[in-house]
Amino acid sequence: MFSSKSKDSAPAPQPLPTPVNAAKRPRQLSAPSIISADMVISGTLVSSGDIQIDGRVEGDVRSVGLVIGDKAEIHGEIYAEDVTVRGKVMGRIRARKVMLAATSHVEGDILHEAFAVESGAFFEGNCRHSDNPLGDAQRAAAPAASHDAERSQAQALFAPLSPVTG
Repeated sequence: MFSSKSKDSAPAPQPLPTPVNAAKRPRQLSAPSIISADMVISGTLVSSGDIQIDGRVEGDVRSVGLVIGDKAEIHGEIYAEDVTVRGKVMGRIRARKVMLAATSHVEGDILHEAFAVESGAFFEGNCRHSDNPLGDAQRAAAPAASHDAERSQAQALFAPLSPVTG
């Protein structure tokens, strides 16, 4: 009735199939992080995967994919590969692909590679195409950092000298 098989005859495990879009955009194969409707977050959110926000965020959001729900609010800057806005955003959006749904309310500038707007969406600000909207953000931050370093060096050079006592 039961036959015994040796361990040597066990079939070798087969590798898992790779997703179709893995070559296009490497993403984690995990569920998105979800900020529920009853949650308020103050601070910066950073994720190497996807985020779905249904609550309120007071701060910047950085992720690969971002979905902003109908009742969600973000007061800060957004940096992502893919952004779908259904709720309210008060701040700048920098993303490769931006989609404003009919229920969206956006007040701020949008730097994008691809941009779509459904009928009924509210958008107040400037939108500008960029071949590398996320790279432009890094270049814009670099001069500010170097300016701060130069200011610190100048303050050190022109700091009042301590009195010499003799």
